[in-house]
Amino acid sequence: MDLTTILTQLIAGAVGGNAAGLLNKAKSLGPLLNTVLGIIGGVGGGQLLGGPVAGMLGGNATAGNATSAAVIGALLPLVVGMFKKPAA
Repeated sequence: MDLTTILTQLIAGAVGGNAAGLLNKAKSLGPLLNTVLGIIGGVGGGQLLGGPVAGMLGGNATAGNATSAAVIGALLPLVVGMFKKPAA
């Protein structure tokens, strides 16, 4: 694991988290929390799924890491947003 991989996962996760917040405004947690959860999901998703996704994409490790980080980075804020209490 090198610095480029981590930076790719951080950025892709943050972008995925914010994209999820924009797509689901009713359950959005706000830009800061969407970014933080996206980063957490991005690094975790990149570490767990980066290799298998890279294999499906023809062996391109950077594309696999970025794709898996963005997808998991988008899913984590959406899942946490489902448990958010509705505004009164």
